[in-house]
Amino acid sequence: MTTLPASVDRDIVDHRIIFALKTIREVLGCTIHEAIDVFAVRYEELRRDRPDDFSVGREEYGRGFYS
Repeated sequence: MTTLPASVDRDIVDHRIIFALKTIREVLGCTIHEAIDVFAVRYEELRRDRPDDFSVGREEYGRGFYS
């Protein structure tokens, strides 16, 4: 798989979901559904490896995104 730019990690950690998805789609040339899958995997990796870097907790992370 193509390495994602560091900006994707920064966007995920800083709760900038749309920007992260946009970059993933541009870099990988994938659909939104595929980008969401890539995002989810990277999100879990970052939560595991860098939990203190996140600006919002796990419970709050998706709030407002789907509603």
